[in-house]
Amino acid sequence: MKINLSGHHVEVTDSIKEHLEEKFAKIASHFPTIIALDVIISKEHGQFQTELITNYEGSRISTSHKNDVMYPSIAGAAKKLDSALNHRKGQLKANLHSKPTITAPDIAHEKVQEMNLS
Repeated sequence: MKINLSGHHVEVTDSIKEHLEEKFAKIASHFPTIIALDVIISKEHGQFQTELITNYEGSRISTSHKNDVMYPSIAGAAKKLDSALNHRKGQLKANLHSKPTITAPDIAHEKVQEMNLS
């Protein structure tokens, strides 16, 4: 998985890149069809915001998380992305299975009318 990292009012260092690769290695192994992940880290009003954007199985998935410290912001956004990808994967798997057919239950008064009570 290719990680495209950009920073807004944040200097992107090698340690940040290594942390992102380590954090998203699990997601890359669970969802091998993800080709690229866009990561935008910005700092506004003393808070770090991490935005993650990717395409998975034909739909665009994006998450964001804010925190006063950068690394927990990255961790929160990664957790949200993992949850969103699991949700999308569940939706795709649910459509593959056949749905159970609903049968109409027997109504008691109809059964009584059919019975010969004489």
